[in-house]
Amino acid sequence: MKNDILAIVGPTASGKTVLAAHVAKEIGAEIISGDSRQVYRRMDLGTGKDLCDYDVDGYHVPYHLIDIVEPGTKYNVFQFQQDFLSAYMQILSRGCFPILCGGTGMYAEAVLRGYNLLPVPENPELRARLSNKTLEELTDILKGYKTLHNTTDVDTVNRALRAIEIEEYTCKHSVARQDFPKLNALIIGVGVSREIRRERISRRLKQRLDEGMIDEVKRLLAEGIPAENLIYYGLEYKYLTLYVTGKLTFDEMYKGLEIAIHQFAKRQMTWFRGMERRGLHIHWLDGNLPLEEKVKRVVEMLAEK
Repeated sequence: MKNDILAIVGPTASGKTVLAAHVAKEIGAEIISGDSRQVYRRMDLGTGKDLCDYDVDGYHVPYHLIDIVEPGTKYNVFQFQQDFLSAYMQILSRGCFPILCGGTGMYAEAVLRGYNLLPVPENPELRARLSNKTLEELTDILKGYKTLHNTTDVDTVNRALRAIEIEEYTCKHSVARQDFPKLNALIIGVGVSREIRRERISRRLKQRLDEGMIDEVKRLLAEGIPAENLIYYGLEYKYLTLYVTGKLTFDEMYKGLEIAIHQFAKRQMTWFRGMERRGLHIHWLDGNLPLEEKVKRVVEMLAEK
């Protein structure tokens, strides 16, 4: 293969993980997860790990960067890059081929474009100055920056503050890129129509609630993880924590979360389109094609490149 890596990206509920696992089995590859929340242990249903997807016809596909840090910590793109490189080099040392799979566009782009980011310290003065801003106001501020940042995950005030903190730091400090290897990647995007995506999201939300997603949040809180830390992770953990702590009714939680996930998927697609404008070519596959056909097309593209 002429490519250094295969990347399979797409919005939530597009079927990218199943596709990546089947391709990995077909070519003997290992998967590096590019999901910003699946790094957390015991945060399973809320992050949609679906670890059973990595078992294909009795074969277990090796995966990396899932379940690597404790809940309550704040993992970031700088840490992801370091962990990605470590996993990448380990895979190559075994003579295997790496597949990056995930829906966090910032994480994917940070490694595919070779950004060598800096660890960003907290800025108390900046946080104090922005402390009275709403999420909408903070999001508008964030949109004014021209550097790379993942707005898809910014759905809480704390996450928006952190995003602005990173942007301010990056503006004032040069970000060297020469230390991160340049990867020749084949990038596959898995797309589905808006209607099908919405139906899948709604169905998966109900399924995960039935499987015990509320109990998962209760267990995390019982471990002593502060509610505000879970809320920081956004989406499922934000809404379910607000429900468990009595801030929302069940109906308010369900309806609000369903809308938030739909909006999140839309932002993911916006990010991937932005990646294309910034020079990364994505080969889009129709997510509604039979799985066997999608696997065949990906393997053929790998052989051609």
